[in-house]
Amino acid sequence: MKHPVSLRAIAAAAALFGGLTVAQAQETIFYSTQLRPIEEATKVREVLLKGIPGKTTYVVDEPPAFAVRMKAETQAGKRTASVVGALHGELQPHVPADLQPVDDVAAKLADRGIPASLMDLGKLGTAQQQYIPWMQATYVMVANKQALQYLPPGANVNTLTYAQLQQWGKNIVDKTGQRRLGLPAGPTGLLPRFFQGYFYPSFTGGVITTFKSSDAEAGWNALKDLWAVSNPNSTNYNFMQEPLLSGEVWIAWDHIARVKEALTLQPDQFVAFPAPAGPKGRGYMPVIAGLAIPKDTPNRAGAVAVIEHLTKPETQLATAAEVGFFPVVKAELPADLAPGIKALAGAVAATQNAKDALVSLLPVGLGAKGGEFNKVYMDSFQRIVLRNEPVKDVLEDQAKVLDALMKETGAPCWAPDKPSQGACPVQ
Repeated sequence: MKHPVSLRAIAAAAALFGGLTVAQAQETIFYSTQLRPIEEATKVREVLLKGIPGKTTYVVDEPPAFAVRMKAETQAGKRTASVVGALHGELQPHVPADLQPVDDVAAKLADRGIPASLMDLGKLGTAQQQYIPWMQATYVMVANKQALQYLPPGANVNTLTYAQLQQWGKNIVDKTGQRRLGLPAGPTGLLPRFFQGYFYPSFTGGVITTFKSSDAEAGWNALKDLWAVSNPNSTNYNFMQEPLLSGEVWIAWDHIARVKEALTLQPDQFVAFPAPAGPKGRGYMPVIAGLAIPKDTPNRAGAVAVIEHLTKPETQLATAAEVGFFPVVKAELPADLAPGIKALAGAVAATQNAKDALVSLLPVGLGAKGGEFNKVYMDSFQRIVLRNEPVKDVLEDQAKVLDALMKETGAPCWAPDKPSQGACPVQ
């Protein structure tokens, strides 16, 4: 069902870009939900977009505003952005109304070595290419090398299980008296993604349909044991690179962009490796960003030039070095690449190639309700782990909230849950 967009939203869309004049018609506006922080956006403008013919202006926005603006401009019949960059799940709702197929661009880039699996994702469930994969990231574990001596016998960081991680943390507590395991459970930390992409898939094989299953109950009890050996300051951690660098934490999980500084500044001090496996596999969340061309683009040639430039192997490697997102094209890492970036690249490759890898996509179809979806998992965490409320009771309560949210949005299931007709059922 299409939702009407208010005139106020349309006006906001025009105001953001200040209204393009005829003289600016050949300027290419690149509108993105990605690389928004000032430091990252500056890298895009000053490094990654260099060499594109003509003028390219990089404009960033929060995902909810991006969604509203795309719809508003479609309804207004006046498009300001020529090319857009966003996550897979952020682009999904804009097919077919707001995006145009880019099969011709895909054909031009056929020799870049973008994996077929990623190109298939870029079709967004249609028969045509809707976006070109731009860059990818994921979440990894990082450990201070002084923690390695406390690994359980027979444990290998590259094939770690959650039980071994808990034992590792316990060994450190027993030997040093310090809780050195850390999770980004702060106000702006990415712990919701841990639940949705790692914890739930690894313990239950799903995210939504298995929310209150017996497997989920067992998983939450295991998490309580893990939390018992985790640094209590974890509820204040937003970026794990900071407590890693300070030595407050020796073992951490986080998005690669949020541990990059620790590995870049002290590459000899840390190792990076895949997240652990649970009974159902090694759940992990690939973060795929794509480049798409809106319908009614004011400068399609400029949009294609931006896509071609950003998917060049040399630009892809520069993207890894500058902002910590990794190539989607075939690009050999140069010998002089910073050791910390190499370590992260190795952890990403080990994650993707793990025999027990279980892919969990970012949420799709929730629109502006993504925050409420995250809150279900964080509320469960706070009640079960921090307040020690009965697991079964909490899951029953939160399952009702999750079920209402899925029905309200009508969002169908996404991997690793099996496809659904209509709203993804909570079981």
